[in-house]
Amino acid sequence: MKVKALQGDTVDLLCQRYYGTTQGVTEIVLAVNKSLADQIFMEAGQVVELPEVSASATKETVQLWS
Repeated sequence: MKVKALQGDTVDLLCQRYYGTTQGVTEIVLAVNKSLADQIFMEAGQVVELPEVSASATKETVQLWS
């Protein structure tokens, strides 16, 4: 899926917004969009390819205490 970044977005912020996590998916997004590694903040309207990520890419956690 292709998404457009908002002014000042970062790769991890996009991952959190669309995947609900950054763990394990930020690296995948950077691998697909190699040019993003050269910048910190994205420009408004910059197109970013967000690949489909399997559930195995995100780790399931267990809460031991409430």
